[in-house]
Order: sequence, then C-alpha cells, then structure tokens
Amino acid sequence: MKWIPREIETYLSAKEYVDTAVVPLYLVDIGGQMKESAEAAEFITLLTNYLERQFTGRLLLFPPFTYLTKDASEVVSQKLQAWENEIAGAGFKHIFYITCDLEWRNHEEELNGTVIWLPSMPFEGMNDSQKVTVIDRQVKQLLSLFTKKWHENSLNNS
Repeated sequence: MKWIPREIETYLSAKEYVDTAVVPLYLVDIGGQMKESAEAAEFITLLTNYLERQFTGRLLLFPPFTYLTKDASEVVSQKLQAWENEIAGAGFKHIFYITCDLEWRNHEEELNGTVIWLPSMPFEGMNDSQKVTVIDRQVKQLLSLFTKKWHENSLNNS
C-alpha cells in the first residue's frame, strides 16, 4: 500500500495484516552531486514502488525520509530513529530502509529496522522496458531478503 488517502483507508481497515513498513531514504545534494542525487532518488522511487506492488496487503510504503548532504549524520540518524519509533509504535513489526547512500551502513546498529543499501542505477538513456527489467531483477533479490527477515523475526517472536 502506498501513502495515498485511498490506500491508507484500506490499511486502516486491515492493519492487522500489514506488518511491514518500507521507508525510502533520499540523500539530496544541491551542489556538485545534484544529478547523482536525482538519479539515486529515481532509482529508489521506481524500486520501492515496484516492491510495494509485489507485496500489496503486506507492506506500507512510507513517504521518503529526505535529508541534505550538509546535514550532520548524527542529527539525520536521530531523526530517522524518531520516525522508527513512531512506525514501530503504530504496530509495524518489520521496518526496511532502502537507500543508495552508503553512509547508512555506518548507522545500521543505531536502528532496529533493516537498512538495505543498493548502488544507484542511472536510467538515463534507458527506455521503460529496460528500466522495468533492471528493477525486476533487483526486486527479485530483495524478495528473498524480505522473506528471510520475516522468517527470522517470526522465529525470534515465538
């Protein structure tokens, strides 16, 4: 389910079945890396939307957590922890963060959720079917990771 009114309404009526939150993490660079920042955001957007379609009824795709390059990583991490506390407090058992920003690997231990880092894939010059093929391959890899985490968490909560 996506963060849009109609789907949030569906979520609210069936939230006992929706146990997974996906939060895209967007690094916004308004300087020399602006194009790379936009490419990463496009990649994560396409990927998380495709992932959401694969798991409709099981996960809620949150709006992106967005931060600037110049922001101190400790402050950004604290803000994301506040998001995580709210999301977990709402009953989500599994939280996945999807990012192209390698810096999050240094903050994984500060979060209870799972950080998934993927290298950015520039889509410039690709047609729509090529983009779908690339995203489909990535999502297939993520499916096994999600399934593994769900299984691990269910064993830990038993």
